[in-house]
Amino acid sequence: MTLVAGVDSSTQSCKVVVRDAETGELVRSGRASHPDGTEVDPAHWWSALQEAIAQAGGLDDVAAVAVGGQQHGMVCLDEAGEVVRPALLWNDTRSAGAAADLTDELGGPQAWADAVGVVPVASFTVTKLRWLAEHEPEHARRTAAVLLPHDWLTWKLSGSADIATATTDRSDASGTGYWSAETGEYRPDLLKLALGHEPLVPRVVGPAEQAGRTPGGAVLGAGAGDNAGAALGLAAGPGDVVVSIGTSGVVTAVATSGVRDASGIVAGFADATGHFLPLVCTLNAARVLDATARTLGVDLATLSDLALSAPAGADGLVLVPYLEGERTPNLPDATGTLHGLTLGTMTPAHLARAAVEGMLCGLADGLDALLATGVTPRRVSLVGGGAQSEAVRRLAPTVLGVPVEVPAPGEYVADGACRQAAWALAGGDTPPAWTTGEVSTYDAAPVAAVRERYRAVRPA
Repeated sequence: MTLVAGVDSSTQSCKVVVRDAETGELVRSGRASHPDGTEVDPAHWWSALQEAIAQAGGLDDVAAVAVGGQQHGMVCLDEAGEVVRPALLWNDTRSAGAAADLTDELGGPQAWADAVGVVPVASFTVTKLRWLAEHEPEHARRTAAVLLPHDWLTWKLSGSADIATATTDRSDASGTGYWSAETGEYRPDLLKLALGHEPLVPRVVGPAEQAGRTPGGAVLGAGAGDNAGAALGLAAGPGDVVVSIGTSGVVTAVATSGVRDASGIVAGFADATGHFLPLVCTLNAARVLDATARTLGVDLATLSDLALSAPAGADGLVLVPYLEGERTPNLPDATGTLHGLTLGTMTPAHLARAAVEGMLCGLADGLDALLATGVTPRRVSLVGGGAQSEAVRRLAPTVLGVPVEVPAPGEYVADGACRQAAWALAGGDTPPAWTTGEVSTYDAAPVAAVRERYRAVRPA
């Protein structure tokens, strides 16, 4: 049996899965936690990876490995390959002002959409580089190379000390704001516009291309951004929409052509197979449920039961859940608001229902934006930690307006990286066709009033 390993280095933790390269059968796995915060020393990712690898039985018998990781994070290295400062993560919004400045300096949103398929928001790496140049000029001057989280981990796994050997892939590069998914090229002028000089950036390798080898001889796959990794793990193809409810909320689809959305709502990303991955992201997803459960003093299962015990629309109680600011719409300084609070709606059940519906309304807005770009959905899959809530599963069709498929719980980002590792090992034009698990389908009539009330009170 030939074994391959896949890594998911996410915001909150690191997961490693080891699978049979031919069948995809799970052999073993491991997990380790990451520290909280929007600013993290990458050394913590490396330590967590080592712990997760050890829990998974090591990599000595693994023929190939690939890394899926959180997107957009800014990892700055000096000429010796040492980390200049803690990495700023995707959910760090301090660069919101830099995003607005950069947008204006290039000539507006359409100029950015045409140049690289995205319009700057605080999540994107390019805006974090501008923030660095303005607020920490000495660190900016020391920055000789800029990597993303999965780039840095792949480079560390290679054992190389030369930053010029670092690699990335199409999917993660497309979330930087200085690489175009449509042209397949970096924009050095945008790097310089942001940072003040042109640092080294990693070589972009193809979906099935080998990025190098570990010191032990295992093949390194290209790696992927987490959303592209999850799509690959789900075997998503053109027309498949994936709604992911994790730390962030993501609505994305595999498409055969790129997107240039000047509104900035839909980011024109690339996927991990050579196609495109137009994507809408919200900052507020599963943690809205966590916060509501904590407020009510219940666990998530009880929160789900409470939500299902309340009527559709929660008798007019609406939660706009911008608890961490918001990315879609681009309101980094926004806060959450509760509307329609009365003696009748001031109950745990109504608040639980409003929390689930409010979170889903944000994702429904994202799905609408995606469909407006021309995506015709073949199926809609619901994944992520939040998708394990029975209330979320049953209410999703009523808010999204379409049936949803819920795959069996799994580590889809790590599984996608694993599948990519097997692809890099075997070569060829398509990834290995592994058998997917059981899928449950949820369908219900849409309740238009829920979204109508939400639209009436949410910020524009």
